[in-house]
Amino acid sequence: MKNSITSVGLDVHKDSIEIAAADHDGSQEVRRYGEIGGDLASLDKAVRKLQSKGKELRFVYEAGPCGYDVYRHLTKQGYSCTVVAPSMVPKKSGDRVKTDRRDAVSLARLDRAGELTPVYVPSEEDEAMRDLCRAREDAKNAQRITHQRLGAMLLRLGFRYPVRKTTRTPAYFRWLSTLKMPHPAQQIAFQEYIHAVKESTERVDRLTDQIQKLMPEWRLAPMVNALQAMRGVAPMVATITMAELGDLGRFANPRQLMAYLGLVPSEKSSGKKEKRGGITKTGNGHVRRALVEAAQTYRYPARVSRHLLERQEGIAEPICKIAWKAQVRLCGRFRKMIARGKTPNKVVTATARELSAFMWAIAKEVQIQAA
Repeated sequence: MKNSITSVGLDVHKDSIEIAAADHDGSQEVRRYGEIGGDLASLDKAVRKLQSKGKELRFVYEAGPCGYDVYRHLTKQGYSCTVVAPSMVPKKSGDRVKTDRRDAVSLARLDRAGELTPVYVPSEEDEAMRDLCRAREDAKNAQRITHQRLGAMLLRLGFRYPVRKTTRTPAYFRWLSTLKMPHPAQQIAFQEYIHAVKESTERVDRLTDQIQKLMPEWRLAPMVNALQAMRGVAPMVATITMAELGDLGRFANPRQLMAYLGLVPSEKSSGKKEKRGGITKTGNGHVRRALVEAAQTYRYPARVSRHLLERQEGIAEPICKIAWKAQVRLCGRFRKMIARGKTPNKVVTATARELSAFMWAIAKEVQIQAA
């Protein structure tokens, strides 16, 4: 039957789901169904009641801490379900009243009007690899914090490492073993900080090892291997990129990928006035940080090092050519921007932006070869 579609807005929380429905034929106003429990059994019961009218149901809810369980549960039953980003949901200016009921009604109304933009929902396998990569990132942050706390204590008590090098070497820990704190309580605290540093380092190593073991069995392993042909894109950077973004072919062009990563400049222009600011920092921050780290390597002259040559073994020649083209351009552009007086942070960010475009080109080449 024509126009027999109902948009169902879900405001999903841990213990509750608020439901509202909007018929596309306009026969009724957007109506509130009510609040149900947050479990899937309660959702199934509500779906059966909504379906009794014989209309096609289209569900929509905002991405949040509850993940994609509702999406996967509904799609497996054959229903259409859309997950939208909260930041992309249109809101009325000056509307300062926010409730679960209003959110559900708003989602149903906006979905009926076609004004919602869906987000990419990863497969269960991709999400599992993403969780492992994010666990490693959390462990790296904890490792950094424990190092900082240990260094702060030493500096406060007047102990300074005599060698101006990294403090993450065996020589540094041998030097730590020679130190004696002024008070027994401080000695205990000092030793606990050392234990925390070693434990956090071991955790990072364990997670890194697991990622390397599981990556070859992952469906996106060929793409991860291809991205490693680029300078600065080490195994962890490539794995994080693919785990977070999934199929790069879903971006129609490199500009969409740059915007998704929040690497494009913000802009406030009106009339003949043009004003551009810093990058938007929207979208996926995990990949953005990984690319900024990778972009640091382009400050040096272009060359194929031994480590890069090892990563390129078994990679198709067209992909290696794209990687070399990227290295020549980005290294040269890095030097030119520094010579023009641009700050290092701006240069690195601009390099990371173009690096993402070359990664998109490599992903397209991999898809062409696989076809």
